[in-house]
Amino acid sequence: MADILAISMFAFTCIALMGGYNVAFTLSGISLIFASAGVITGTFEVEFLLSLPGRIYPLITKEILMAVPLFVFMGVMLEKSRIAEDLLEAMGNLFGPLHGGLGVSVVFVGALLAASTGIVGATVVTMGLLSLPTMLNRNYSPALSSGAIAASGTLGQIIPPSIVLVILGDQMSNAYQEAQRSLGLEGSGVISVGDLFAGALVPGLILVLFYAIYIFLVAYFKPTLAPSQSWPDGPSPWEFIRRTIIAMLPPILLIIAVLGSILSGYATPTRGAALGALGAIYLASYKTSDSKMYKRSSVCAATSLILLVIIDLTGIDIRFNQTIWNNYEKFTFVIGLFLAFIAMITTFFSILSLIKRQHLAEVSESTMQITSMVFVILIGATVFSLVFRGFGGDELVKELLESAPFGKWGALSLVMLVMFVLGFFLDFIEITFVVVPLVAPPLLATGMDPIWLGVLMALNLQTSFLTPPFGFALFYLRGVAPKEVRTGDIYNGVIPFIFIQIIVILLVISVPSVATWLPSAILK
Repeated sequence: MADILAISMFAFTCIALMGGYNVAFTLSGISLIFASAGVITGTFEVEFLLSLPGRIYPLITKEILMAVPLFVFMGVMLEKSRIAEDLLEAMGNLFGPLHGGLGVSVVFVGALLAASTGIVGATVVTMGLLSLPTMLNRNYSPALSSGAIAASGTLGQIIPPSIVLVILGDQMSNAYQEAQRSLGLEGSGVISVGDLFAGALVPGLILVLFYAIYIFLVAYFKPTLAPSQSWPDGPSPWEFIRRTIIAMLPPILLIIAVLGSILSGYATPTRGAALGALGAIYLASYKTSDSKMYKRSSVCAATSLILLVIIDLTGIDIRFNQTIWNNYEKFTFVIGLFLAFIAMITTFFSILSLIKRQHLAEVSESTMQITSMVFVILIGATVFSLVFRGFGGDELVKELLESAPFGKWGALSLVMLVMFVLGFFLDFIEITFVVVPLVAPPLLATGMDPIWLGVLMALNLQTSFLTPPFGFALFYLRGVAPKEVRTGDIYNGVIPFIFIQIIVILLVISVPSVATWLPSAILK
């Protein structure tokens, strides 16, 4: 009876979610209904529900999940400051004379925006609004244009720093410790979000490279689909190069600073995200402000912060409560204190410029909405997982995977297939919170590398969001595409990019070091 209720609860939950009902309340509501039925039939112990507060509180106070609102803030701030628009225009003008140059520019800008925002919907919508009309006006094929935009938009799933990887990294860490405990190792191993960032970086860059190569090949063999453009009248090519470098440098430096601080171990993902949020404030203030004073304040704040980090890297303690023993340390301490004061004052002016333009209020509201959604879904998924385990559902999943043909590879194939299909109907947050805790521990118990498995799952979900007829990225693009772009054009355009995704997935499966080499090198 308990097995039937566990399977029925999972099935009803999937049906309700596919029907468009609220995710968080569907997860918790259906779980409580089935828990009540289990208590009545004597197949569910009510003590499981009594442990619910003790499970929820540690989750919502977990430090690593504090990186979510900070990364969201960083992404929304950069998205609304129109940095991508300048970058796309500069790169489009620079590479326009090449066959496929504009298409390749869209891929690189999409990858940069994906790394900046980490939000698939935001990237696809922004790139669709900015680049699709431009590509169509320059006689690019509607199918190729749509495919390039949708594919580059989904890179936000796999290129760090990504919200998907933050949440997936936390869940994989929990699953890895549970798998170790099942093997009698007492959960001694730890997998950090930074490890998953490092593991996903190389596959993400390979995807960007393969996308660009494909567009170049299409432009070479079928020039009419991606025609070249003459240089715009006015500035020389060197001026276009200068503009492109100026447009690219700030977001690239911000991403390098965030990723570098996390991957090097200098900062935790949460502190790295805070650094990214501060950097986004400086960039947005500089970009959107009309006052020279505010622009100079942003530059001064960023410079002071960089110098503070450099002083900190020297090993000098610049905290207020330190004991100063010699003149060198005293001098460095005074300099650090001065820089901290300057950074605080100039950051205040940068924030003030965003408040005056009502930019900060808009970004904060969007950040609050997205963050609230994530954490409410997390609470609902916790209730679902607890009730499902109370019915013995975790044992059912384990038995199902162990009975799959071809051993652990058959089990992996089954899990990837289920996640791929669910990706048509559910967002990555629901899949990560609901499915990963159930299927990852049995897979990891077979000896699979958790970083490799996490990267595979992220690539799989990315492919699912791109696949017709239900891919989320296609819906986002359809909502902002001009009327002359048919739905069939969007579907046909993404098919080659789906094959590229599959090739990269097979590459990661056959050569695991593609995902595991960089994390291992960093640990050394």
